[in-house]
Amino acid sequence: MKYGFVLPYGDAKKAADMAYEAEHAGWDGFFVWETVWGVDAWVSLTAAAMRTEKIRLGTMLSPISRMRPWKLASETATLDILSNGRVILSVGLGALNTGFKEFGEVTSRVKRIGLVDEGIDILTGLWKGPPFTYEGKHYTILETSFPSTIKPVQKPRIPIWMVGAWPRKKSMRRVLKCDGLLPTKMVGRKHVKVEPEDIREIKSWIIENRTLKTPFDIIIEGKTPVKERENWHDTVSPYHEAGATWWIEAMWDLSSKDGDKPLLERIRAGPPIL
Repeated sequence: MKYGFVLPYGDAKKAADMAYEAEHAGWDGFFVWETVWGVDAWVSLTAAAMRTEKIRLGTMLSPISRMRPWKLASETATLDILSNGRVILSVGLGALNTGFKEFGEVTSRVKRIGLVDEGIDILTGLWKGPPFTYEGKHYTILETSFPSTIKPVQKPRIPIWMVGAWPRKKSMRRVLKCDGLLPTKMVGRKHVKVEPEDIREIKSWIIENRTLKTPFDIIIEGKTPVKERENWHDTVSPYHEAGATWWIEAMWDLSSKDGDKPLLERIRAGPPIL
């Protein structure tokens, strides 16, 4: 299992400083969230790349329905080259209460799903390099004569992790063309906690239905507080045994008002290695 830490708040300088701390403490990945308006995720990750050498760098997550896919393709490929192949792109619909309506972004779930699907197709096509054209419901790209000098380092592509709602098959089928799953669980219209048994069922379903031969990750977010270190194994191990490949430490309840002490304390304590 690999272990990542997602920064709950902070500017690009803080991202760089905390990524440095995370790498030296033994974490495998460092992630930032991508806002509608605020600190730019890709500038933050670029700053982090300049302070680190090995740790993976990514978003948690990028709501690509409101992005120009060609812009995101440029940002991710540029950072992948700069970091020598350390980028991970996490995608999903995003939370509407982060400013979608206020900034005039698409709020229709159906349309956002279509934009996400086409966005992934465009990202993957542009990363491969020219010639590339695309004709979709939402996007049309004509073949251009611009030379491509921006192919990612990673082959066959930068890993794409996608949110999938278990056991909704339409949602899960979208995940099959990606490289990782950020699972949520739906009971009716309600989101409930993903349990280890769910991960076991999800893994079996992925193996049975995925045709791509590339590696596939299953990612779990959770908390292992420093003061409960004796419980780390019992918290993480059941998910690892069920098939999860990444544990993402998510301290979303922290804010800048708390100061950096609890954030640094948890990072420096290191990942909950089994």
